[in-house]
Amino acid sequence: MITSGAFSYINVLDKAADASWLREATITNNLANVDTPGFKRKDVDFEGVLKTELGRSKYVTLDQKVKDLHMNHLNATAYTDSSNFSYRLDGNNVDVDTEQVELASEQLRYTALTDSITHEISRFKSVLG
Repeated sequence: MITSGAFSYINVLDKAADASWLREATITNNLANVDTPGFKRKDVDFEGVLKTELGRSKYVTLDQKVKDLHMNHLNATAYTDSSNFSYRLDGNNVDVDTEQVELASEQLRYTALTDSITHEISRFKSVLG
């Protein structure tokens, strides 16, 4: 992580890419356990963490909010989703179709995030070069 204010957006994108990678791994684990009795699906919510952190500062610009973010608060973790809910008799709550759609969506998100990071770094290179 780069600690200069000029790289604030890159740092947030980096955290988002890390969270996306974690969510992809979590969804893959859900799919691997689709036939495990009693398994409860897990998920990752980075957007909620980011929204909470950005919402702490009201009446300031987005640039200022991002600049003032505490990057160590932007850590996404996996949580058990609907741990008491299961529509299957074996207690497993993983739906293969839903997980596959979420996995494809997350792969697109990760690609978009890494492309955005590359684009931001290219902008800095063009200014410096």
